[in-house]
Amino acid sequence: MFTASSKIMPSKVSRGVSATIAAPELTLENLSYSYTLKDTHVLDDISLGFPAGKFTSILGPSGAGKSTLLEHLAGLLTPTSGRVLLDDQPLPPLGFAGYMPQRDCLLPWRTVLANVLLGAQIQHMNKAEAKKMALELLHDFGLGEVASAFPAQLSGGMRQRVALARTVMVSRNLLLLDEPLSALDALNRLSLQQWLSRTIGDLGATTVMITHDIREALLLSDQIVVLSARPATVVAVYEVPLAERPRDPAHLHDASMQRLEQRLLNHLLAAESGSG
Repeated sequence: MFTASSKIMPSKVSRGVSATIAAPELTLENLSYSYTLKDTHVLDDISLGFPAGKFTSILGPSGAGKSTLLEHLAGLLTPTSGRVLLDDQPLPPLGFAGYMPQRDCLLPWRTVLANVLLGAQIQHMNKAEAKKMALELLHDFGLGEVASAFPAQLSGGMRQRVALARTVMVSRNLLLLDEPLSALDALNRLSLQQWLSRTIGDLGATTVMITHDIREALLLSDQIVVLSARPATVVAVYEVPLAERPRDPAHLHDASMQRLEQRLLNHLLAAESGSG
């Protein structure tokens, strides 16, 4: 079994990731969505911006529609009304964003390298170029030594890094992450939070992440969005008052961060109780 301590963080993501691709801006304009067959209204008139090159976390009560919102950003769902814009233009066909669902979804019969190459194969990238990029990316992600291993041989933290590497292979400048660290124990989760903060900071990607963990959102984000209970509306949008990255967990004890944490908690408690 390989452990999460194996070269957990390279000094800089620079080889497997192009630094010349500008990060885009995502915008939701009056987005609403209902499941027709279930007659369920999920998202209600959401207007929201996700700034280029910034990390945005989305918080909200369970069942609020956070994953549904992320699927709209990925172009996997068509709004009932409203629209999603990428740099002020309608979304292009699928494949413009790196989308990472809640589970790592690694294929157990494929090696780490083969899993990372999956998106490139679907996109019909040149095989030699894709393999070179994937190997460089695995090295950058501290996974070079396990390229020929299978998912069952990896720790939970390493599996998550493989899943993120596969996501980055699809898109280097726009990442959509659905609770990427939720399956990890507390120690691995803290370690991966620090790693993810450094890595995405190096990528310079526009990143949107769903999480239920307020402190995780504070450690990773430039912007935090709070949604109400379903049908989801935007309750609040906050800028995180720290530019440093990665952030030391000790920063959570700063007075400004504690005040923001309490506001976020109050919003979530009100949403859970149906009063906000």
